[in-house]
Amino acid sequence: MPYSNDYATFLANNLYAILLIPVMLLSLWAQAQVSGNFKRYSAVTNRRRLTGAQAAEAVLRSHGVYDVAIRHVRGNLTDHYNPRDNTIYLSDGVYNSPTIAAVGVAAHEAGHAVQYAVGYAPIRLRQAIVPLTQFGSKFSFILLLIGMLLYSQSLFFIGIVLFSLTTIFQLVTLPVEFNASARAIEPIESEYLLEGEEIQGAKKVLRAAALTYVAALLMSALQLLRYILIFVGRSGRRGGGRE
Repeated sequence: MPYSNDYATFLANNLYAILLIPVMLLSLWAQAQVSGNFKRYSAVTNRRRLTGAQAAEAVLRSHGVYDVAIRHVRGNLTDHYNPRDNTIYLSDGVYNSPTIAAVGVAAHEAGHAVQYAVGYAPIRLRQAIVPLTQFGSKFSFILLLIGMLLYSQSLFFIGIVLFSLTTIFQLVTLPVEFNASARAIEPIESEYLLEGEEIQGAKKVLRAAALTYVAALLMSALQLLRYILIFVGRSGRRGGGRE
Protein backbone atom coordinates (compact mmCIF):
# COMPACT_ATOMS: atom_id res chain seq x y z
CA MET A 1 0.00 0.00 0.00
CA PRO A 2 2.79 2.53 0.67
CA TYR A 3 3.94 1.99 -2.93
CA SER A 4 0.46 2.92 -4.21
CA ASN A 5 0.39 6.09 -2.18
CA ASP A 6 3.88 7.06 -3.28
CA TYR A 7 3.06 6.39 -6.94
CA ALA A 8 -0.10 8.51 -6.81
CA THR A 9 1.84 11.30 -5.12
CA PHE A 10 4.61 11.01 -7.71
CA LEU A 11 2.17 11.44 -10.61
CA ALA A 12 0.38 14.36 -8.97
CA ASN A 13 3.63 16.13 -8.14
CA ASN A 14 4.95 15.75 -11.68
CA LEU A 15 1.78 17.14 -13.25
CA TYR A 16 1.83 19.94 -10.70
CA ALA A 17 5.45 20.76 -11.55
CA ILE A 18 4.70 20.93 -15.28
CA LEU A 19 1.74 23.27 -14.84
CA LEU A 20 3.45 25.28 -12.12
CA ILE A 21 6.04 26.81 -14.47
CA PRO A 22 3.64 28.84 -16.66
CA VAL A 23 1.53 29.85 -13.65
CA MET A 24 4.60 31.09 -11.77
CA LEU A 25 5.79 32.97 -14.85
CA LEU A 26 2.39 34.63 -15.11
CA SER A 27 2.49 35.55 -11.44
CA LEU A 28 5.98 37.04 -11.71
CA TRP A 29 5.04 38.93 -14.87
CA ALA A 30 1.89 40.29 -13.21
CA GLN A 31 3.86 41.52 -10.20
CA ALA A 32 6.40 43.15 -12.50
CA GLN A 33 3.58 44.84 -14.41
CA VAL A 34 2.05 46.19 -11.20
CA SER A 35 5.36 47.58 -9.95
CA GLY A 36 6.41 48.88 -13.35
CA ASN A 37 3.15 50.57 -14.27
CA PHE A 38 2.64 52.06 -10.82
CA LYS A 39 6.17 53.43 -10.80
CA ARG A 40 5.85 54.76 -14.34
CA TYR A 41 2.55 56.55 -13.85
CA SER A 42 3.41 57.70 -10.34
CA ALA A 43 6.00 59.89 -12.02
CA VAL A 44 3.40 61.55 -14.28
CA THR A 45 1.30 64.37 -12.86
CA ASN A 46 -2.24 64.47 -14.23
CA ARG A 47 -3.37 67.66 -15.98
CA ARG A 48 -5.98 68.56 -13.37
CA ARG A 49 -3.47 67.94 -10.54
CA LEU A 50 -6.12 65.79 -8.86
CA THR A 51 -4.84 63.91 -5.83
CA GLY A 52 -5.79 60.36 -4.97
CA ALA A 53 -8.00 61.53 -2.10
CA GLN A 54 -9.81 63.96 -4.37
CA ALA A 55 -10.26 61.30 -7.03
CA ALA A 56 -11.74 58.85 -4.51
CA GLU A 57 -14.16 61.51 -3.31
CA ALA A 58 -15.17 62.31 -6.90
CA VAL A 59 -15.87 58.64 -7.68
CA LEU A 60 -17.98 58.26 -4.55
CA ARG A 61 -19.92 61.43 -5.33
CA SER A 62 -20.57 60.36 -8.93
CA HIS A 63 -22.18 57.16 -7.61
CA GLY A 64 -24.24 59.00 -5.01
CA VAL A 65 -22.21 57.82 -2.01
CA TYR A 66 -21.43 60.50 0.58
CA ASP A 67 -20.87 58.74 3.93
CA VAL A 68 -17.46 57.11 3.30
CA ALA A 69 -14.39 58.53 5.05
CA ILE A 70 -11.08 58.87 3.20
CA ARG A 71 -7.92 58.67 5.30
CA HIS A 72 -4.19 58.34 4.87
CA VAL A 73 -2.36 55.13 5.77
CA ARG A 74 1.39 54.61 5.82
CA GLY A 75 3.15 52.26 3.44
CA ASN A 76 3.49 51.53 -0.25
CA LEU A 77 0.45 50.16 -2.09
CA THR A 78 -1.32 49.59 1.22
CA ASP A 79 -4.48 51.14 -0.21
CA HIS A 80 -7.73 49.44 0.76
CA TYR A 81 -11.36 49.95 1.72
CA ASN A 82 -12.38 48.76 5.18
CA PRO A 83 -16.13 48.01 5.36
CA ARG A 84 -16.02 47.74 9.14
CA ASP A 85 -15.41 51.45 9.62
CA ASN A 86 -16.61 52.45 6.13
CA THR A 87 -13.28 54.10 5.33
CA ILE A 88 -11.01 54.23 2.29
CA TYR A 89 -7.35 54.14 3.31
CA LEU A 90 -4.88 55.56 0.79
CA SER A 91 -1.12 55.06 0.99
CA ASP A 92 1.76 57.54 0.96
CA GLY A 93 2.08 57.50 -2.82
CA VAL A 94 -1.64 57.92 -3.44
CA TYR A 95 -3.40 60.07 -0.84
CA ASN A 96 -1.83 63.45 -1.61
CA SER A 97 -0.24 62.58 -4.95
CA PRO A 98 -1.63 64.28 -8.09
CA THR A 99 -0.43 61.50 -10.39
CA ILE A 100 -2.15 59.26 -12.91
CA ALA A 101 -1.38 56.15 -10.85
CA ALA A 102 -2.75 57.75 -7.67
CA VAL A 103 -6.04 58.59 -9.36
CA GLY A 104 -6.40 55.04 -10.74
CA VAL A 105 -5.64 53.31 -7.44
CA ALA A 106 -7.79 55.63 -5.34
CA ALA A 107 -10.70 55.38 -7.76
CA HIS A 108 -10.49 51.59 -7.61
CA GLU A 109 -10.72 51.60 -3.81
CA ALA A 110 -13.66 53.97 -4.06
CA GLY A 111 -15.20 51.42 -6.41
CA HIS A 112 -15.10 48.89 -3.57
CA ALA A 113 -16.86 51.35 -1.27
CA VAL A 114 -19.55 51.83 -3.90
CA GLN A 115 -19.97 48.05 -4.15
CA TYR A 116 -20.83 47.87 -0.46
CA ALA A 117 -23.09 50.90 -0.68
CA VAL A 118 -25.20 49.37 -3.46
CA GLY A 119 -25.12 45.83 -2.04
CA TYR A 120 -23.09 44.27 -4.87
CA ALA A 121 -23.67 40.51 -4.40
CA PRO A 122 -20.16 39.13 -5.06
CA ILE A 123 -18.49 41.41 -2.53
CA ARG A 124 -21.13 40.52 0.06
CA LEU A 125 -20.47 36.84 -0.66
CA ARG A 126 -16.72 37.35 -0.36
CA GLN A 127 -17.13 39.12 2.97
CA ALA A 128 -19.41 36.35 4.24
CA ILE A 129 -16.95 33.55 3.46
CA VAL A 130 -13.90 35.29 4.94
CA PRO A 131 -14.19 33.47 8.33
CA LEU A 132 -14.55 30.11 6.56
CA THR A 133 -11.60 30.90 4.32
CA GLN A 134 -9.42 31.86 7.29
CA PHE A 135 -10.39 28.64 9.09
CA GLY A 136 -9.69 26.55 6.00
CA SER A 137 -6.35 28.24 5.38
CA LYS A 138 -5.29 27.61 8.97
CA PHE A 139 -6.20 23.93 9.27
CA SER A 140 -6.17 22.51 5.73
CA PHE A 141 -2.41 21.92 5.52
CA ILE A 142 -2.39 20.27 8.95
CA LEU A 143 -5.07 17.77 7.90
CA LEU A 144 -3.48 17.21 4.51
CA LEU A 145 -0.12 16.45 6.11
CA ILE A 146 -1.59 14.15 8.76
CA GLY A 147 -3.72 12.40 6.15
CA MET A 148 -0.66 11.90 3.96
CA LEU A 149 1.53 10.56 6.76
CA LEU A 150 -1.11 8.27 8.24
CA TYR A 151 -2.52 7.20 4.86
CA SER A 152 -5.91 8.42 6.03
CA GLN A 153 -8.17 9.20 3.09
CA SER A 154 -10.81 10.71 5.37
CA LEU A 155 -8.48 13.28 6.90
CA PHE A 156 -6.91 14.01 3.52
CA PHE A 157 -10.36 14.59 1.98
CA ILE A 158 -11.36 17.00 4.76
CA GLY A 159 -8.10 18.84 4.17
CA ILE A 160 -8.95 19.16 0.47
CA VAL A 161 -12.40 20.54 1.28
CA LEU A 162 -10.93 23.11 3.64
CA PHE A 163 -8.26 24.12 1.14
CA SER A 164 -10.90 24.49 -1.60
CA LEU A 165 -12.41 27.35 0.42
CA THR A 166 -9.32 29.40 -0.42
CA THR A 167 -9.76 28.67 -4.11
CA ILE A 168 -13.43 29.61 -3.93
CA PHE A 169 -12.48 32.86 -2.21
CA GLN A 170 -10.00 33.65 -5.00
CA LEU A 171 -12.66 32.86 -7.59
CA VAL A 172 -15.22 35.19 -5.98
CA THR A 173 -12.55 37.89 -5.72
CA LEU A 174 -12.15 38.14 -9.51
CA PRO A 175 -15.54 39.70 -10.35
CA VAL A 176 -15.21 41.92 -7.29
CA GLU A 177 -11.91 43.39 -8.48
CA PHE A 178 -12.91 43.75 -12.13
CA ASN A 179 -16.19 45.39 -11.15
CA ALA A 180 -14.46 47.84 -8.79
CA SER A 181 -12.19 48.91 -11.64
CA ALA A 182 -15.18 49.33 -13.95
CA ARG A 183 -16.92 51.51 -11.35
CA ALA A 184 -13.71 53.55 -11.10
CA ILE A 185 -13.14 54.03 -14.82
CA GLU A 186 -16.71 55.16 -15.52
CA PRO A 187 -16.49 58.45 -13.55
CA ILE A 188 -12.83 58.91 -14.49
CA GLU A 189 -14.06 59.20 -18.07
CA SER A 190 -17.47 60.82 -17.59
CA GLU A 191 -16.31 63.33 -14.96
CA TYR A 192 -13.05 64.00 -16.85
CA LEU A 193 -10.92 63.21 -13.83
CA LEU A 194 -8.30 62.16 -16.34
CA GLU A 195 -8.03 62.99 -20.01
CA GLY A 196 -6.86 61.25 -23.20
CA GLU A 197 -3.76 59.12 -22.72
CA GLU A 198 -4.00 59.62 -18.94
CA ILE A 199 -7.03 57.32 -18.91
CA GLN A 200 -5.07 54.64 -20.72
CA GLY A 201 -2.34 54.94 -18.11
CA ALA A 202 -4.82 54.46 -15.28
CA LYS A 203 -6.31 51.46 -17.07
CA LYS A 204 -2.86 49.89 -17.40
CA VAL A 205 -2.31 50.24 -13.66
CA LEU A 206 -5.69 48.66 -12.88
CA ARG A 207 -5.33 45.84 -15.44
CA ALA A 208 -1.93 44.91 -14.03
CA ALA A 209 -3.36 44.78 -10.51
CA ALA A 210 -6.29 42.63 -11.71
CA LEU A 211 -3.87 40.21 -13.35
CA THR A 212 -2.29 39.45 -9.98
CA TYR A 213 -5.67 38.18 -8.78
CA VAL A 214 -5.95 35.96 -11.86
CA ALA A 215 -2.50 34.54 -11.11
CA ALA A 216 -3.43 33.95 -7.46
CA LEU A 217 -6.56 32.06 -8.51
CA LEU A 218 -4.60 29.88 -10.96
CA MET A 219 -1.98 29.10 -8.31
CA SER A 220 -4.62 28.12 -5.78
CA ALA A 221 -6.56 26.05 -8.33
CA LEU A 222 -3.36 24.27 -9.37
CA GLN A 223 -2.54 23.38 -5.78
CA LEU A 224 -6.10 22.12 -5.29
CA LEU A 225 -5.82 19.99 -8.43
CA ARG A 226 -2.64 18.46 -7.08
CA TYR A 227 -4.35 17.38 -3.87
CA ILE A 228 -7.35 16.02 -5.75
CA LEU A 229 -5.13 13.95 -8.05
CA ILE A 230 -3.29 12.50 -5.06
CA PHE A 231 -6.61 11.66 -3.40
CA VAL A 232 -8.09 10.05 -6.54
CA GLY A 233 -4.89 8.14 -7.24
CA ARG A 234 -4.74 6.72 -3.74
CA SER A 235 -8.43 5.82 -3.83
CA GLY A 236 -8.00 4.09 -7.18
CA ARG A 237 -5.08 2.04 -5.94
CA ARG A 238 -7.05 0.99 -2.88
CA GLY A 239 -9.97 -0.12 -5.02
CA GLY A 240 -7.74 -1.92 -7.53
CA GLY A 241 -6.46 -4.43 -5.08
CA ARG A 242 -3.20 -5.01 -3.26
CA GLU A 243 0.23 -4.86 -4.86
